[in-house]
Amino acid sequence: MFETLIDQFQILKRKVLGYGRVTKKEIDEFLKDLRITLLSADVNYKVVKRFINDLRGKLEGLPIDRSIRPGEMILAAVYRELVEILGKEPAKLTPKRSPSIINLIGLQGTGKTTSAGKLAHQFRSLQPILVALDNKRPAAKEQLRRIAQRANAHFYTSDSDPVMIASEAVKEAERIGSKLIILDTAGRLHIDDELVIELVEIKEKLKPEYNIIVVDGMTGQDAVIQAKTFHERVGLDGAIITKLDGDARGGAAISLRSVARIPIYYIGVGERLDDLEAFYPDRIAQRILGLGDVRTLIEKTEPLRAEAEVVRKKVAKGEFDLEDLLSQLKAIKRLGPIRNLVAMIPGMAKMDVDEKELVRIEAIINSMTPKERRHPEIIDGSRKRRIAKGSGTRVEDINQLLKQYFQLKKFMKRHGRDLMRRGIVIR
Repeated sequence: MFETLIDQFQILKRKVLGYGRVTKKEIDEFLKDLRITLLSADVNYKVVKRFINDLRGKLEGLPIDRSIRPGEMILAAVYRELVEILGKEPAKLTPKRSPSIINLIGLQGTGKTTSAGKLAHQFRSLQPILVALDNKRPAAKEQLRRIAQRANAHFYTSDSDPVMIASEAVKEAERIGSKLIILDTAGRLHIDDELVIELVEIKEKLKPEYNIIVVDGMTGQDAVIQAKTFHERVGLDGAIITKLDGDARGGAAISLRSVARIPIYYIGVGERLDDLEAFYPDRIAQRILGLGDVRTLIEKTEPLRAEAEVVRKKVAKGEFDLEDLLSQLKAIKRLGPIRNLVAMIPGMAKMDVDEKELVRIEAIINSMTPKERRHPEIIDGSRKRRIAKGSGTRVEDINQLLKQYFQLKKFMKRHGRDLMRRGIVIR
């Protein structure tokens, strides 16, 4: 996410941290480079202009503090200004009515239907019902039905007109006890009068608690224009930006709030149902500046705490085996792509992670018998050849894995209790 923008900011950071003092010359030079960086990231030019002007005023009024390097003071000012542009405080989606209605709006291909499923998963305690309103595309209804099944959510549609379907869905929700209705409205290739009239009618008659636009972050300024236009013609409460895991530039995320005048509730960072992250302006600013996002990383790994505690105790006793390693690999995979997790660690946004290596290790361990996983020391030459054949790898790969495992086990046996006492192991 935002790889190109993060790279450019790292270059800027190295340059500005080398400043021995800050004069008008250094400020002008820095702001010129920053302007080029933001424009190349497809940030709206009006947003860039405002950002640079506001930042200039703050940099020229920086107090002289000899205990802080000039470059650090500049970066701190950039961070604060980024947070301001992105929204300052996080906007929270908190359905209060019963049933509450979330009306999802957006063009075809933006990830609107997938986002409906992700929201259903996010608010699963409210027993949500997903409602398909697109009568012109039967495939869209079927897609939502499948997503509802994956999310363990209720599903409703009919052959009536969209407003009638939505009204019927409210009665269905009351009948089954659902406290949240998520409307997946019709999509179009572009914004037209027919779509706008339909959306306004749904809004007036159903009075959704939230009207949210879903935009594709990879389309850059097109996404921002869509949000602005829909807000002007229909009226929106906020936005979800999808596909940010594939967006290297980040222009839509930085520009949307300032241009469309609506908050960003969530960002989509993958295809899985739980690949929906709440949008925190301060955390996004930290990622952009290459400072990581430790808080989101902690939140993502919190569900694994219980099983990690079991492994931690085994480590302290020197009983960590390949069965435990396999369970940890599977747990990590449940969190999503490793590169996304690593990017949240300060200073490691650009670390090259070979996820194929993890797949290879899992395949090797899966090709072992339960006894071999618990007692790797019994794996001899013939067993290695069998495991290599079963996992589609080479004997050399088996040797390398076993060597690494025994080195790790030896280290843990020697230092496990001390590491556990200091809270370092698998926290």
